[in-house]
Amino acid sequence: MTGPRYTPLVASLPATVPFVGPETQERARGEPFAARLGANENVFGPSPAAILAMKRAAADVWKYGDPENYALKQALASHHGIGPENIVVGEGIDGLLGYLVRMMVDPGDRVVTSEGAYPTFNYHVAGYGGVLVKVPYRGDHEDPVALIEAALGCEPKLIYLANPDNPMGTYHPAPVISAMIEAVPDGSLLVLDEAYIEFAPEDAAPPLDVEDPRVIRMRTFSKAYGMAGARVGYAIGARDLIQSFDKVRNHFGMCRISQAGALAALADQDYLKQTVENVAQARDRIKAIAADNGLEVVPSAANFVAVDCGRDGEFARKVLDALVARGIFVRMPLVAPQDRCIRVSAGTPELLDLFAQALPEALKEASE
Repeated sequence: MTGPRYTPLVASLPATVPFVGPETQERARGEPFAARLGANENVFGPSPAAILAMKRAAADVWKYGDPENYALKQALASHHGIGPENIVVGEGIDGLLGYLVRMMVDPGDRVVTSEGAYPTFNYHVAGYGGVLVKVPYRGDHEDPVALIEAALGCEPKLIYLANPDNPMGTYHPAPVISAMIEAVPDGSLLVLDEAYIEFAPEDAAPPLDVEDPRVIRMRTFSKAYGMAGARVGYAIGARDLIQSFDKVRNHFGMCRISQAGALAALADQDYLKQTVENVAQARDRIKAIAADNGLEVVPSAANFVAVDCGRDGEFARKVLDALVARGIFVRMPLVAPQDRCIRVSAGTPELLDLFAQALPEALKEASE
């Protein structure tokens, strides 16, 4: 009797997960974390209106979600001043990236990204046999010029850039992004990941030119709207590209509870503004905690802060491990020189108090 007959591509891939979840680490530790500050989650949570809408929708969870996401697309279209035909809703940005790569990338096709950028995108590219072409960061920023130069040299199907960036939190102003879009070579598509855009300064996002075939823009309810567990993302792009998602997406992939929550969250822009203010205050607090310990931070336009540990990646890993041992869940960039940092999510004052207490002890242990 034979086992499953995998494709050669799948058979060649390791069984990996882009991120080791805090739950996995808690099981290994045998106890929960005291402060969950590593997953870029919005600890301030969703709008009370969204929570109420999801509670009400739970009674109807025996029904499938609307496969067209009609109400949410209409609301998003009104919010952004664009047509609903220019929007696709999916299971978070991660799910939409998977669909996009499936549509665009055949085995051997090249895809350009930054060394050390969001690993889930790379995971999808590898899963469909794409070849990643990577360029280094420049001054803790993804480098739009280097990405375009790499694209001109290899004719990639996709070019990936996050603005603001994950894992560093830095951002490029709108004119830089617009210039990059103008420079995208024929046959390539810029994947502009704007997961953290609500936290960024107003000059971070160029105007929406929804029929520009050179770019697709990814947005989410996971970050500023505080609904990471609901898995609601959306993409904005030219109608032909958006319509093509219907060829491959899971039409019943969206939970109706999540759809109801996202619709209510979008309507509560006052709560969103308060969340953005809370995150800004938390970023300032993290900066102050770092300074109290003789450390600097990378200026952030996201809901996390990269704290420069002042040495190399080996030392930063020791600091991270010492924090984890004290019940403080944080993460760090994976590639030098950005791996000199640990990355701390914007937390409540109480959670950041725990971080402030543990950090000097962790630094001392790492230095021994």
